[in-house]
Amino acid sequence: MKIDMITFIQEKLIILTSKKYSKKYISQYIVPIINNIYYSKDNKFIIAGPQGSGKSTLAKLFKLVIEKFYKKKVMLLSIDDYYLSKSQRLILSKKIHPLLLTRGVPGTHDIKALKDHVNKFKNQNFPINSPTFNKLKDDINNKRNIFNNSEILLLEGWCCGSKPITNQYLFKNINSLENTFDKNNNWRKYYNFLLRNEYKSVFSLFDKQIYIQAPSFKYVLKWRYHQEKRSASKSNNKNFMNISDLQKFIQHYEKLTKWMIQTMPAKSDIVIKLDSNQKIKKLLFKVDKYH
Repeated sequence: MKIDMITFIQEKLIILTSKKYSKKYISQYIVPIINNIYYSKDNKFIIAGPQGSGKSTLAKLFKLVIEKFYKKKVMLLSIDDYYLSKSQRLILSKKIHPLLLTRGVPGTHDIKALKDHVNKFKNQNFPINSPTFNKLKDDINNKRNIFNNSEILLLEGWCCGSKPITNQYLFKNINSLENTFDKNNNWRKYYNFLLRNEYKSVFSLFDKQIYIQAPSFKYVLKWRYHQEKRSASKSNNKNFMNISDLQKFIQHYEKLTKWMIQTMPAKSDIVIKLDSNQKIKKLLFKVDKYH
């Protein structure tokens, strides 16, 4: 029996999230985004949002649906898969700043490799072999993703598309990590410089920006913890971060995440507004002047 698209999405969301979403919800909030991607004259899209907001899940879903029902091959990349190895970050932490040992901020990715792969897609120069990263081991996997052809490129990642932070906000201490370990602002200045230069040169290759907006930063810890537990459960690995470790970890992301919550909606083509339960409550399309 041939399955319809709404039912297919519903079934895939159960697998991806362990939650059942109504067909009305899917029709109202998921299908319009997929149609916007498919019918767009553009073919390179960024999907950004805070940690744990569901960007990876949505990106996987978009790829599955577009390939099955619209018969277009999708190349899905995650900026998280381009993290530098543990040993590379150790060198960086000794040369530049100790906080760069922790993955996350701009400067802890192999941004040159990502740019090369985006340009190869743009020029339809296949195959493209992209890296994968194991977050539980905090290191690069041996396995690589191989794309032999693609017509649509999706790049998902928490910092993707962000503008550099203004100095006024950059130099304001907003948590104990900044106050204790970055008193001279060198870590912040370093990642913001890269965001303004190398990262911008990659993000500018994309045609459209989709941003998932959390109600506020306070939900990031809760959502990220659920994500951590789910990821560990799927891989039968009990070595996941507890709440206390996670609170310290996300301080590395806090400033840029808060900055993006403030600034990204105005510069994005599609804004996906989430409620406190991580469900979509509103879609804003720039072409529709956000009505």
